[in-house]
Amino acid sequence: MKIVIPDDYQDCVRDLDAFAKLKGHDVTIYNDTLTDEDALVERFTDAEALVLIRERTPITASLLARLPGLKVISQTGGGAAHVDLAACKRHGVTVMAGTGSPYAAAELTWGLVLAAMRHIPEEFDNLKAGRWQRTLGTGLKGRTLGIFGYGKIGKLVARYGQAFEMNVLVWGREGSISRAAEAGLDVAASQAELFERSDVLSLHLRLNDATRGIVSAEDLARMKPTALLVNTSRAPLIAPGALEAALRKGHPGRAAVDVFDEEPVAGHPLLALPNILATPHLGYVEKDSYELYFGDAFDNLLAFDAGRPVKNLASES
Repeated sequence: MKIVIPDDYQDCVRDLDAFAKLKGHDVTIYNDTLTDEDALVERFTDAEALVLIRERTPITASLLARLPGLKVISQTGGGAAHVDLAACKRHGVTVMAGTGSPYAAAELTWGLVLAAMRHIPEEFDNLKAGRWQRTLGTGLKGRTLGIFGYGKIGKLVARYGQAFEMNVLVWGREGSISRAAEAGLDVAASQAELFERSDVLSLHLRLNDATRGIVSAEDLARMKPTALLVNTSRAPLIAPGALEAALRKGHPGRAAVDVFDEEPVAGHPLLALPNILATPHLGYVEKDSYELYFGDAFDNLLAFDAGRPVKNLASES
């Protein structure tokens, strides 16, 4: 098959063990991200198959209409919200997804918590510049960790908090609340209480129509001036512009984010603020996760090519 893999930012896909699965196929890999549709058509015009790295390139109805040779899309990870499944169904394009893992994202979340609370990046910069001990960090023991969304990742982050002897407070949809209660965790009486009580508040929600903008300016204003907001899920969970405005007002006092509205980021208002710690969407960008994600994506592609039965997300749209 003629296979195109876009958006390999780190130029690492060829070095994965899983890449050997595609031996004998015609594979083209691109390391940058294009947003212009004409440019995408030029890149994808000969492709029979696309292997997409998470949500980096949206597959729209207008793009699909210009790719008559495309037969199949194999998605890394378990979600395909960035793919127009109805359009794929109309054009006869099979869409397959694999499985995901919560561990890499949960570990990065906790890394951001520690780095932000103890001012590790700032102190490293200070040390390189010859400045010794310029900040006073904040410990985690005895403080309240808020978890907004108690799913697979939220559950792991809650366990990390317990290991650091934090008090865990959970809020979310009915499923999150019931799972947290079953685990013996404290459940907030409301979303407002979660934001008011948390010393560290971590967002772990899926982005959909119901959760887009679910964190409002009013929610952020309720946070303590000493509190930290962490978002390794999706940027649009927070109302547009609300986090930048809140950080300028000092409620919360700090934020650590791994996600942005548009990626990759060339410049963003958040990055100019002194009370922000930011990383370039590294949550799932880890060797074991990549082997899992790409291994599934390549296995699905090989099954399709061999004519074996596959689960077609497009047929369910």
